[in-house]
Amino acid sequence: MSELKSDNYKLVAKKLEQAKIECAEVQIQKLSLYMEGILRWNEKVNLTAITNPEEFVEKHYIDSLQVLDVADFQATDSILDIGTGGGFPGVPLAIMCEKKNFILVDSLAKRLKIIDELAAEIGIGNVKTIHGRFEDLAHESEHRQKYELVLSRAVAEMSVLAEYALPFINVGGSLIAYKTAGEKLEEEIEAARKSIKTLGGEMSRIKNVSGGHALVIIEKARPTPPKYPRKAGTPKKEPL
Repeated sequence: MSELKSDNYKLVAKKLEQAKIECAEVQIQKLSLYMEGILRWNEKVNLTAITNPEEFVEKHYIDSLQVLDVADFQATDSILDIGTGGGFPGVPLAIMCEKKNFILVDSLAKRLKIIDELAAEIGIGNVKTIHGRFEDLAHESEHRQKYELVLSRAVAEMSVLAEYALPFINVGGSLIAYKTAGEKLEEEIEAARKSIKTLGGEMSRIKNVSGGHALVIIEKARPTPPKYPRKAGTPKKEPL
């Protein structure tokens, strides 16, 4: 591995060590190669606004990996990442957790094609991508209330996200939303209580993590009524 230790490898290794995230050499190598691939493709397709490698590791990798020690995550083998964008948080988590399977959903096929290509090149075998709108996929029998855990990062406010995500989750499962911590988050959650309850969810807890971020954990307590999610575009325009 020593001959492969590029500057990006060293950067990833240093940042993860500072964040107290244990990582094997092969995992560091895959993370550095995935970053290089995303930044290379980003010149042609909009995958991320973060192009500085140091910021990339902090804001995409370390932020994505904050869920590693959450019990809901540790107990689950099959995880749905909705609105994955450039593959976050799904791809870094897949690299770190080879025994878990990650399904990445996005509405832009170009992004998913790039993720597929990079995953094949780097040897990330536990990632699958699905192209589609959340509102449509969540009504399909193979996806409706089939997942124990849904992750979502920078997709929508909680009242909208609840309608996107909760129909995918089986009773007893969880949604973990990556959010910015603070007073605005508390207001956002308060505004979403009706939506969460209507869709079968119950607010569980907020876990504050490093970098001013928080993980909002919602448990699926009851089945989602059949009419939800509403047709594509409606949840965002008319939150419950």
